Amino acid sequence: MSADLDPASVPAPASASLPACVQWPLFDCVQVNLAILAERWHGPGAPLDLGAVLRFRPLPGPDGLPTVERSAADQLTEAAQRLGLAVLDRRTTAPGETLTPAEGRYVVADAFHLPWVPYAGRRHMEHSFLLEPAGDADAVVVDGYHNETPWGSARPLRRPLSRAELAAAVPGPALVVTLAPAGGPPAPAAAEVDLADEETAARYVAAYAEHPDRRAALDRLTLETWLLARSRRLHARFLSSRGLLADDSAALAHVEAWESLAESVYLGYRRVERGRPETREVFTRLTERLGRDREAFGPATVPAAVPPPADATPLPAPLRVRVAAAAGAVLKADPAALLEGRPLADVPGFTSFRVVEIVERLERELSVEFDADDLVPENLHHVDGICRIVLRALPAGTAPQPARPVARTGGN
Repeated sequence: MSADLDPASVPAPASASLPACVQWPLFDCVQVNLAILAERWHGPGAPLDLGAVLRFRPLPGPDGLPTVERSAADQLTEAAQRLGLAVLDRRTTAPGETLTPAEGRYVVADAFHLPWVPYAGRRHMEHSFLLEPAGDADAVVVDGYHNETPWGSARPLRRPLSRAELAAAVPGPALVVTLAPAGGPPAPAAAEVDLADEETAARYVAAYAEHPDRRAALDRLTLETWLLARSRRLHARFLSSRGLLADDSAALAHVEAWESLAESVYLGYRRVERGRPETREVFTRLTERLGRDREAFGPATVPAAVPPPADATPLPAPLRVRVAAAAGAVLKADPAALLEGRPLADVPGFTSFRVVEIVERLERELSVEFDADDLVPENLHHVDGICRIVLRALPAGTAPQPARPVARTGGN
């Protein structure tokens, strides 16, 4: 399993008090500021639930081209429910209306007028930010957006604004939503795959490949492939954090192929913009990536963790104690609860990476090497499942020995 599915954390400026754990590069400009609120109110890891659904459902878009981009308004209801956020108020402001900062105030406005993003004065597009009270200023903008653009880098920031600066930043209508935590943390999200059929995918690719305005088609396809690549990385990170990926390396390779495609499309767009011929190979790659989404993330590669059969052969008590002790040490959980049948996946902090630590610890302590075919989630999410693969790895006739107590010499 690969830690590469966990993007490097990008620190905010020293003056900014932004969350340290939000993985900024995973989220688009609508998601990222909802992610800040989810982490603020429900703790680290909560924003990853935005990646629970792998989706490809194109809709009619600009210039007669299909699009996977959903409006902020359409995304908001689903995202808020998934993240455990309650919508207290939601409205569209009138042109020139003064915005009032508040805790949990989420705003979607035109990036063309927002001075802190590279799109300012260059491109009209929806962009979100949080508008919060500030001691020495009229308001403070919090924006976790992290991206590279043709006009420079966007990075997470916290920026004070005067009333005049705020009015200039949002001169036209804006979607203003007031959010609050919806009681306790939301129930763990289930992974979902919502992919259109091959015929729909073929029509989507053909629309871009055959559109008469090549500059407009490739400009739009640059955004499309960027959105598709980023959503796939977020979905892979969600699955990996829940221990639901059968093969992290295969998913990572698929995500990197999407990102490589997005880069190639952008390069193609720049060539066409300069009057040069485009490569048609990107459309073959786009068809291939869409076809492999299901293979990389479909149900066959996301096996459910199931407990061992009730009528399984009884397991040696010393072995169960040793396995529970090892798992408890890695997960910082009570071994007694694990012995009673608590699934490892129910322990806070459980991820596929912790599974690796448990496996390596047991191989080291018991001087065994597990069969690679046994290292699948259905065997690794319960103490008894792990015990059975230990027994298969032990030399014939070898009895597991209880762990020797560790002598303590003082201290914590």
